[in-house]
Amino acid sequence: MIKNYLTIALRNLLKNKVYSFINIVGLAVGIAVAMMIGLWVWDELSYNKYHKNYDRVVQAWISQTFNQQTGSGTAVSIPAVTEMATKYSSDFKFTSLASWNFGHLLANGDKKINKSGMYAQPSMPEMLSLKMIRGDYSALKSPGSIVISESLAKSLFGNEDPLNKTVKLDIKKNVKVTGVYEDIPFNSNFNELNLLLPWSDYLNAESWVKDAQDQWGNHSFQFFAQVADNAEIAKVSKKIKDVEMPHAFSKTDKPQYFLHPMSRWHLYSDFKDGKNVGGAIQFVWLFSIIGVFVLLLACINFMNLSTARSEKRAKEVGIRKAVGSLRSQLVFQFLSESFLVVSFALILAVLLVAVLLPAFNDLSGKHVKFPFFFYQFWLALVIFSLFTGLIAGSYPAFYLSSFNPLAVLKGTFKVGKWSAVPRKVMVVMQFTVSITLIIGTIIVFQQIQHAKNRPVGYARQGLLQIDVSPNLYGKYDVLRDDLLKSGAVYEMSQSSSPTTGIYSNQIGFEWDGMEPGSLPLFGTIACSHDFGKSIGWKIINGRDFSRDFSTDTAAFVLNESAVKLTGIKDIIGKTIRYNSKPMQVVGVIKDMVMQSPYEPAVPTVFMINYGWANVINVKLMPGSPVDKALKRVEAVVKKHDPDSPFEFKFADEQYEAKFRAEERVGKLARVFAVLAIFISCLGLFGLAAYTAEQRTKEIGIRKALGASVGQMWAMLSKEFVYLVILSCAIASPIALYFLSDWLKKYEYHIQLSWVVFAISAVTAIVITLLTVSFQAIKAALMNPVKSLRSE
Repeated sequence: MIKNYLTIALRNLLKNKVYSFINIVGLAVGIAVAMMIGLWVWDELSYNKYHKNYDRVVQAWISQTFNQQTGSGTAVSIPAVTEMATKYSSDFKFTSLASWNFGHLLANGDKKINKSGMYAQPSMPEMLSLKMIRGDYSALKSPGSIVISESLAKSLFGNEDPLNKTVKLDIKKNVKVTGVYEDIPFNSNFNELNLLLPWSDYLNAESWVKDAQDQWGNHSFQFFAQVADNAEIAKVSKKIKDVEMPHAFSKTDKPQYFLHPMSRWHLYSDFKDGKNVGGAIQFVWLFSIIGVFVLLLACINFMNLSTARSEKRAKEVGIRKAVGSLRSQLVFQFLSESFLVVSFALILAVLLVAVLLPAFNDLSGKHVKFPFFFYQFWLALVIFSLFTGLIAGSYPAFYLSSFNPLAVLKGTFKVGKWSAVPRKVMVVMQFTVSITLIIGTIIVFQQIQHAKNRPVGYARQGLLQIDVSPNLYGKYDVLRDDLLKSGAVYEMSQSSSPTTGIYSNQIGFEWDGMEPGSLPLFGTIACSHDFGKSIGWKIINGRDFSRDFSTDTAAFVLNESAVKLTGIKDIIGKTIRYNSKPMQVVGVIKDMVMQSPYEPAVPTVFMINYGWANVINVKLMPGSPVDKALKRVEAVVKKHDPDSPFEFKFADEQYEAKFRAEERVGKLARVFAVLAIFISCLGLFGLAAYTAEQRTKEIGIRKALGASVGQMWAMLSKEFVYLVILSCAIASPIALYFLSDWLKKYEYHIQLSWVVFAISAVTAIVITLLTVSFQAIKAALMNPVKSLRSE
């Protein structure tokens, strides 16, 4: 019986090749999109699950109020962490102070590699449940040791056993490899952790770190912990909340600690006013909904085309019922056709995903692999396909099997004037989803372009940023002279932060007339005299730093936001005390976009200090070929630092990276919008073909009576255009609601315009006309004699 059902189903598919093609391709694309989104969502939801105790590991965060705004971050102080770890030791299984994950230069003979890593206490490897390939979890206990990733070990030592071998760290000291761990996967917050160094070495090597052990206000470190099995994270978080409050700078500071679980680091990382407001979880929900809707569009196509061709199958149903077929058997027959279509579509979808997954990874910034060897995936796919087949085939199955055999065989069967309503409703649903995605794609693109076109306050083009290596400390003047003599460099400077970030935010600023009890926070950047000239900042009041003024070592240049924060009018020449030291304001610059391009500029002060150098800023000579200029710069830098590889970043590329997350969302939305429109148009093409076929005799009569091709085209097209216009009317308020809410998360954003909705509507109508016109014009051009000769 089943074989008979499948044979009949296959014959029907082969008999109606166009409709079969539309159904299979439409479903395949829908399933492929749903599969790729499903893999993406699974990767997002499994973030950090590589770490065995990801649901017990936490990171300490602190919320503080500065400039009348409460911000939250992971930078904590050592004495606060020490008190947490000792006073509440019974609540923690492991605790570890840690530095930031910054770059280190490792050398083994001629091999020199820059990799990021952190200083941490001995419990870190076990807390992160690193998979040790060499050594064990005690590998960080010995001073002068280093624990490295498997890929780093291979880069440094090839196929040799790296254990107990020596490497030179940061051109300063030799360290011994005491452990090697498996590379941490991409979907982990620690995926760029390539090495671990003992915390005790950090204390001994850096005097400022040793001094920070008693400085409650020095928030320059990280704290990770694993909460004890018998303790609740929320309760422990409440206990440590006010640990720093007695040592706060002022009543307005209100430092409050809380523990953020690793299971929420990736998806719930956004905080506003000290409260979590979501994060990447919003994209998980967004793409999940899109995946469901795109698959639904493909299922709608199947139902639409099946019910539209119901009259063609009516006699078949009548004969089957007349010879004794039960309704349940007919339902099973039509469902078997649905499952056969879904099976073919599933095979095609798997092939599409396997081929397109690398491109999808590039687009989404993921490293998702096709789970060929996971039976859970295939089981889920089978269940998913059965469900899809049931959803796609249920309506036509129950609808077709309900026909009255007597009416069908007597020729009096009519589908009724309301029979087309479900199809129209489903077409409206399809285009509502498609138009909503079109509007969303345009808005996301406009928002990104709006931020990109924002004046940044400095010249990004031709600006290189080079990290200062240990060998370059104290060589500023000679390095600058050699670079300028090379002919490839217009200007060179150094600073404590690059133009695309602010590494230090500080308090300790006072001025006459300051509001009592306030605690202003400023971004603080130390730089050389030539910083402004090298980056091309814009002086709007006063002057730039100059070697002609020896007093500039006690001077400030402020940005516009800093001046606004002080509330001082005519600020040039005024004094601001910095940690009780009087500093004179000599200049004001236009706000520079150094952090998020979607947020207001941070109030920032600039001062002369050559000892804080972290970054070398090199402005290439305008008009000079970049490749030749880079070679000359490399030769000069290597002359003064032969031990380090020459590595640099272009400021404009670093700035562009700030848009990466939004651009990925925009690109994915654009792809999904195109696919949704493709699937919708595929179904529309089939319906148009069926409509033209159904009205063949009507078209023949109208042409015989003198109707033109244009009139025929308009008659066949207008019904579909009306449906799309209705879809626009439904999609516009839906898109307006969700996109308005999305734009609110950005301080610097566009204003929604009716033009976007109009463009989306016109685009949808044009696409509809192009889709329908082929069938409409083909039918209109048909010789009326052929369509009327049987009458």
